[in-house]
Amino acid sequence: MEKNVLDYVVEKTKELIAAPSCSQEAKEAAQAWLDAVGTEKEAEETKKYIAELEEDIVTVDGLIAFAQSEAGAKVFGGEEAAKGVAAHGQDLKKAGAKYCDCPACAAVEAILAKKDRILL
Repeated sequence: MEKNVLDYVVEKTKELIAAPSCSQEAKEAAQAWLDAVGTEKEAEETKKYIAELEEDIVTVDGLIAFAQSEAGAKVFGGEEAAKGVAAHGQDLKKAGAKYCDCPACAAVEAILAKKDRILL
């Protein structure tokens, strides 16, 4: 992997780990990848990491649906807050966004945008 791409992915991976909205599975995959960088396990962990990220990123439609659910109301701090998140999701969709723009999903989207340069 080119050094500038590696540096970028490392930076975005650290942002992902720090994001409150990051799942435990993604944090673990991110840390495992960071730990493997520069070792013989890097290629294997990179594949696992990308697979986890592709599984975890939330689409705008997924965000809207979750925000409109009972579980979403609990996660977002009540029905009114969840309605606001759903409305935000609708605004993202109208603007042409494909994914949720929370800090975790934004970091994942940035990493996945480099996927072809990461998986060499």
